[in-house]
Amino acid sequence: MTKTASSPPAVRVGMMPPVNTTGGSAEALATALAKMHDAGLDHSVVGDHVSFFGGIGFDGLVQATAFAMLHPTLPVHTAVYLLPLRHPVPVARQISTLEGLAPGRLTFGVGLGGEDPHELEVCGVDPRTRGRRMEECLTVLRGLLRGETVTFTGDHVDVQDARVLPAAPVPVIVGGRSEAAVRRAGRHGDGWLGIWVTPERFRASLEQFDDETAKTGRTPPREHGLTVWCGFGEDARRGRDVVAPAMEGLYGLPFERFERYTAVGTPADVATYLAPFAEAGCTTFHLLARGEDADATIAAAGDVRELLRDSA
Repeated sequence: MTKTASSPPAVRVGMMPPVNTTGGSAEALATALAKMHDAGLDHSVVGDHVSFFGGIGFDGLVQATAFAMLHPTLPVHTAVYLLPLRHPVPVARQISTLEGLAPGRLTFGVGLGGEDPHELEVCGVDPRTRGRRMEECLTVLRGLLRGETVTFTGDHVDVQDARVLPAAPVPVIVGGRSEAAVRRAGRHGDGWLGIWVTPERFRASLEQFDDETAKTGRTPPREHGLTVWCGFGEDARRGRDVVAPAMEGLYGLPFERFERYTAVGTPADVATYLAPFAEAGCTTFHLLARGEDADATIAAAGDVRELLRDSA
């Protein structure tokens, strides 16, 4: 079908590399990124944790920089960086530095965290304040990324005549499944990033995003995304078998708590699960994928992208 000027943008599909990104070799990661590019994937994905459930984690911007250096063209998305755990001025410097190394290849997704409240506490953040901290951090960060001189006095962030150059006009996507998170995205973000939602909830959230941007008078690009776990296998049972242990091990909860929000089975099964989100307005999918082996998982994710593109 011929695309017209009014046609919706083609969906983008990326994934977190299905290799050890914290203790593995740079060579293995570079190989995985190259295979992701060759499979047609649009971007790589990194997460972010400081001290998650007993101390695990990795710094999202450090990893994003590593990914950008290990592949010459593949964009990288943080999904999501826990911005309230950091001061926005040094974060702006990190982003500016990465933008200089890999121009136009970073999309900065931010979120609150909170699955493990102790992670916030060890960073000196009261979990009850994380929403207000995020608002203040975003206000300061967005001004700095535009190259402005920022003076701001809040309850949690206080800066006087702060400036970070060169400017780094990277897209900032605000994640979270609550109504407060969607409103925050409408006030500060270039789009909203969902997780653990249904297609109906996704569509309603985009309407809420538009309502909030209308109040502010902003006209953001509306780069809306979904982070989704998926398990690839020859059928749904095999897909469930590979993804359930990974999720239970990370979150310490039974898979049944996540099952309705997880795509399992063949690439066609996963694409069928994701298609209603694309119809609801999702432009970017971040796959947290598990499969029988890394190469098969990357190939399957590439197939999902093609299936979604073909059905658009």
